[in-house]
Amino acid sequence: MRIISTNIGNPTIILWNGKEEKTGIFKYPVSKPLFLGNTDVDKDTVIDRKHHAGFNKACFLFSADEYPYWKKEYPNLEWDWGMFGENLTVEGLDEAILRIGDIFKIGSATVQVSQPREPCYKLGVRFKDQKILKKYIEHGHPGTYVRVLEEGIVNIGDHLKVLEQSKNALTVNQFFRLLYAKKKSPELLRLFMANDSVPEYKKIRMQKYI
Repeated sequence: MRIISTNIGNPTIILWNGKEEKTGIFKYPVSKPLFLGNTDVDKDTVIDRKHHAGFNKACFLFSADEYPYWKKEYPNLEWDWGMFGENLTVEGLDEAILRIGDIFKIGSATVQVSQPREPCYKLGVRFKDQKILKKYIEHGHPGTYVRVLEEGIVNIGDHLKVLEQSKNALTVNQFFRLLYAKKKSPELLRLFMANDSVPEYKKIRMQKYI
């Protein structure tokens, strides 16, 4: 896996339900390295810190390999890296292989896979189509958030080097499917609840399905 774009956003005013809001989802490529901090990416914009940034969502990674699919779905948009609000666009990222809890070295930073991205209406605003939320869920390639275990600098061209693979086999893709499945798989639920790297608040929400 290799970083092909580093992206940050400035505060952008949008109109939602007749009211003006600010968002940081409009991210665009930058030529400078990014500093990954413990709770966010330095100089990036995070407006809603209840749902974004923080220890479990310090940085968002999305696969460059998924861009061709979405470009066919939305050919009339002005395309650039960062379209999904990701800080790092990564070539070769595969959510079906990445395990929750995997630890990687990227540049001088050390990160841990923590949870998939769950789309909200702001992604629909970026794509000028709220139907993308359903499409995104059905497509099943959500990208992943990471915790930053050791702060550091990342550059375009840096590779993600595996330091430790999680002993729990739950993948990002399985986590994502479990969140939206009407009928929860008992096997996936067991993996989910036994994984020490799944955020505790997510486990609390899943308790009712056990």
